[in-house]
Amino acid sequence: MKLLPGKPAAAIVQRVCHAGRARSAGLAGAIVDQDSMAGELTWQERSAFLAEQERLRQEHRDLDAAIAALHGISGDRLQLQRLKKRKLVLRDRLAFVEDQITPDIIA
Repeated sequence: MKLLPGKPAAAIVQRVCHAGRARSAGLAGAIVDQDSMAGELTWQERSAFLAEQERLRQEHRDLDAAIAALHGISGDRLQLQRLKKRKLVLRDRLAFVEDQITPDIIA
């Protein structure tokens, strides 16, 4: 992957991609067991989910900015596709985390 040197958008894209890989590596063992989620969340679990939710929202905003910057310089289409795919993965993970935070209401 080679981005345009000297362009501010290239720096943003590289920073976001590097940060995304580092954050993803930290989440490798953070998959939640569905059986453990049968009851209510403890305050530690809730605070962990809230922290992850905020981190995911921030990364989603960063990717939004990187995608907009890459569009502005008519950059690499493959890189743009990768960023958009990463953004969709973040959106799915964010929806999962929000579902864990919000209690189920049985009507």
